[in-house]
Amino acid sequence: MADLSTALAAIDAANAADPTLEDGKPAALLYGERMTAELTALYPDASEVLQIASRGQHIERWLLPRKDYPEGKAGYYAWRKEQGRRHGERVAAIMADAGYDAEAQARVGVLLRKEGIKKDAEVQALEDVICFTFIRWYLQDFAATRSSDDLAKIVAKTARKMSVEARARALQEFPMPDALAVSFEG
Repeated sequence: MADLSTALAAIDAANAADPTLEDGKPAALLYGERMTAELTALYPDASEVLQIASRGQHIERWLLPRKDYPEGKAGYYAWRKEQGRRHGERVAAIMADAGYDAEAQARVGVLLRKEGIKKDAEVQALEDVICFTFIRWYLQDFAATRSSDDLAKIVAKTARKMSVEARARALQEFPMPDALAVSFEG
């Protein structure tokens, strides 16, 4: 029998090994907890697979450093694609150990690789949660390292990834300068 709490605990145990600390906790563990909090707020009736994907979205991410890939957009996209593949495999293995069937394991891979974004409701829900987590917890520090032009482009890209409903909710929840808020309108 599949057990959600066992799967989530195994993801947390894996992420507790992250050597990078943030607010006194392993960064990947904290990120997973934040993802779960955003998922609960945005999609309180989320399926177990979506709950697991949200918690495991960055599972053991530090094991494949960005610096191991070439600089630039192509290198970034290659790294990100490989991370999605690795995360899908790792979380599927955890789900197998927690009693989930092959269909659920395959489905979590689809979510973590973001296959069907804008077409698949659960993939889109995961992307909305990722964007809310970024905006709420990471955007301010990230913004301090970027020019205002670069920041505007990044915020616009983030908004384009989100569903219409999530963009509207983001405008309600997050105070933004008019120059950035325009990315979330419509």
